[in-house]
Amino acid sequence: MAKPESISLGPAPLTLEQVLAIAEGAGVSLDPDPAFREALGAGAARLAERLAAGERVYGVTTGFGESCVTEVPAGEVSSLPVNLMRFHGCGTGRIFSPREAAAIVAVRLASLTRGWSAVRPELIERLTLLLDRRVLPCIPAEGSVGASGDLTPLSYIAALLVGERECSVDGRIDSAAAVHEALGLTPLSLAPKESLAIMNGTSVMTALCCLALASAQRLCRLSAAVTAMVSDALDGNPAHFDARIFAAKPHPGQAAYARWVAEDLAYTPGPSFEGRIQDRYSIRCAPHVAGVLLDALPWMRQWTETELNGANDNPLIDPASGEALHGGNFYGGHACFVADSLKNLVANLADLHDRQMALMCSGVTNNGLPENLNGRSGPDRAAHHGFKAMQIAASALAAEALKNTMPASVFSRSTECHNQDKVSMGTIAAREALRVVELSEQVLAIVGLAAAQAVDLRVRAGGSCTERTRAMRDAIRRQAAFVDVDRRQDGDIAAMLQWIRGREWPAHLVADLDSGLASGAQP
Repeated sequence: MAKPESISLGPAPLTLEQVLAIAEGAGVSLDPDPAFREALGAGAARLAERLAAGERVYGVTTGFGESCVTEVPAGEVSSLPVNLMRFHGCGTGRIFSPREAAAIVAVRLASLTRGWSAVRPELIERLTLLLDRRVLPCIPAEGSVGASGDLTPLSYIAALLVGERECSVDGRIDSAAAVHEALGLTPLSLAPKESLAIMNGTSVMTALCCLALASAQRLCRLSAAVTAMVSDALDGNPAHFDARIFAAKPHPGQAAYARWVAEDLAYTPGPSFEGRIQDRYSIRCAPHVAGVLLDALPWMRQWTETELNGANDNPLIDPASGEALHGGNFYGGHACFVADSLKNLVANLADLHDRQMALMCSGVTNNGLPENLNGRSGPDRAAHHGFKAMQIAASALAAEALKNTMPASVFSRSTECHNQDKVSMGTIAAREALRVVELSEQVLAIVGLAAAQAVDLRVRAGGSCTERTRAMRDAIRRQAAFVDVDRRQDGDIAAMLQWIRGREWPAHLVADLDSGLASGAQP
């Protein structure tokens, strides 16, 4: 696969899509404009002037956190940046994937290039070079309370720059020192405030929010397609998606979702429906469930991109005057609220499709299809069980997604000698949001397989389905075969997950997604 086009980091804000592209392998470079390059160094130059004049600056001439009352002798100021990085080397848990690490580094660069962090241009250039070559820090996922920013996980970026700890390159793990040597690079010596500028920010939680939001956007359109398949296979009433219903309570997101389902079902208002007049809620109310997520995505994007492109460390150094502005832009409250809200809405999507799975598998509710979508025919049919275990698996995954919806922000706790006495917990929320998205993708993978099975069974019984339903069935069949005998299906689920994440979908789904949803436009 060709490497995506390089993305330039400069005065223009970075978008969610650009972060995603970098995470997926796009190259990066710094804007060559001389004015931008000159502005990059202004903050560091002004800080140096202030320090030469004997001014006190937090984290530069003082200790960190509650130790801000500790004055550091001039001869020891140069040791503070590396000491800060080293004592924060206490991350735990899984190591973020290269995809996640690339997003984190890109988001940190977006903040540093605003010019308020007083880092030298050569530091930004080096970090951009390493990102472009996919030399990425190995960052443990756990250990941040989300204020003062993501101190511990971001310390692994600082460590990479000085040639300490481990990094990944070309899919292998090596020491940062060895990789620098292989590339012919000399590790950097951090200037005053530079490790604080790298570490004291919201870039981990924000990067994870970017990835989670991008996946949630894709799930919305796929969800509508699966809902249409289930409705079609169960001979449901397509009039539930009549545009007049949604004009009467005009939430744009639920109207968009209903329109997608109606189009997939080729619905046009006409004579009264002859079957069950009202489908159960997991079909009839699907637009009202998923529409909340669709309507929330634009403000979630706005908040995330503001955080992404904001100067979110402390202190900020005014690049014009050199004044040190001591504040709290490292607090991740906005990112945390996005993540906490997103995991709630996406988990509800998983729950919706788990209920659709139950409808398809029950002989009481699937309108004449075989119990558990058993595709076996012949005298040994009773010895086979179709999608019985797949329904249990979907239920387990949905339950785990729902369990993760507890807001992380309400678990703020005082830490660091009561200096950090109110913290955001944004990174925990963002990690949970990614996990909920992953679980929900797995639910949709299973329900998509079941829906294709149900469509095949309906057609084999003499029924008919719409062109788009058949297109979806055919796309799923390219991932997994019809289940006519009891067999393992974990490989089918894995293939479906790859398909979902790769977006190799029927053309109408991709067109709908690209027409506005992914750009953040209101549906």
